[in-house]
Amino acid sequence: MAFLPVDEQIALIKRGASELFSEEELRKKLARGKPLLIKAGFDPTAPDLHFGHTVLFRKLAHFQRLGHKVVFLIGDYTAMIGDPTGRTELRPVLTPQQVLDNATTYKDQIGKILDVQKIETRFNSEWLGPMRLADFLPVASRMTVPRLLERDDFTERIKSGASLTVTESLYPLLQAYDSVALKADVELGGSDQKFNLLLGRALQEKYGQEPQVVLTLPLLEGTDGVHKMSKSYGNSIGVTEAPEQMYGKVMSIPDALMLRYYELLTDQDLAPVKAMHPMEAKQKLARLLIAQFHDEKAAQAAQDHFVKVFQKRETPDEIEEFKIPSALLQDGKISLATLLAESKMVSSKAEARRLIEQGGVDLDGQRITDPQAVVTVKSGAVLKAGKRRFAKLIL
Repeated sequence: MAFLPVDEQIALIKRGASELFSEEELRKKLARGKPLLIKAGFDPTAPDLHFGHTVLFRKLAHFQRLGHKVVFLIGDYTAMIGDPTGRTELRPVLTPQQVLDNATTYKDQIGKILDVQKIETRFNSEWLGPMRLADFLPVASRMTVPRLLERDDFTERIKSGASLTVTESLYPLLQAYDSVALKADVELGGSDQKFNLLLGRALQEKYGQEPQVVLTLPLLEGTDGVHKMSKSYGNSIGVTEAPEQMYGKVMSIPDALMLRYYELLTDQDLAPVKAMHPMEAKQKLARLLIAQFHDEKAAQAAQDHFVKVFQKRETPDEIEEFKIPSALLQDGKISLATLLAESKMVSSKAEARRLIEQGGVDLDGQRITDPQAVVTVKSGAVLKAGKRRFAKLIL
């Protein structure tokens, strides 16, 4: 196939990227006019992906579009250790079956971004699994302990007295060996993976291979605009979430992050985005993302729902029902905090009381701010918690 001019390829590859090691080396590889082997490794430690994960998948899609070969490396062997990046404590060890189950869902979810038929999927258990101690010792001899301990998080854990197992300390070396096994031309990863990716370059050189180019991508901030997107921070937008949820969450993103989201999650021209009003930019972004992961009809329905419920402050047409167990009622009354917690609209009574105090709870259109409130419930009443959670109460 005919490749685009090197400058055009570089422009697309660098869009939204953090660092490139190095552009000169990448230009030389591209100038050969042959498909490059693009490696991206994933330790499938959780089954659900969010928009933060898709930043990397979208960059892989760019390489696919340019005619290069994408290798989707499932770290099923290394996942049994768990990537220690950014960790201050031991990770729980996953079983091989858990890893494989999660890996399967990954491929299902990225089909809306990448052409999965053209992806080569590999598992690092192919080469790490059969490796005996006698095979591994020559690998380990090519890396020094001081080099491994250059990782800031390793140093911090040792200084603080936190546990750092030998297997965790070997994780970067095993990941680096993946690049040797695949003879990778380019490896992609988040900016927090910089050390691991550069170690892959170093180990390839030790094995006499041309070192891979390393491209790091930023960690996308979540809906709070502060922390990186993560389910543990409660600021993530899942790629499998319902369209209405997805739309509402996109609309809650801080205005200052709009350009960043467009750059990392779309291929839209950024100049018109800069001229948009933040509300217009969010609405368009929400529609684009929902259309990608669902369809245009779902995007329109989600926007209509948002306008009705949050802009016109009307009650949605379809609301999940919560049947109140009779054991929770005393003379037809119940603690509002208990009701919120039992209906799973909040995670705990403590969270319920905080939300009530903040004025975020309505019962049949009446706002209640007393965290100790006991309410009388009638069947069919609508309970609202926060901006997006509704429940129709059934006795």
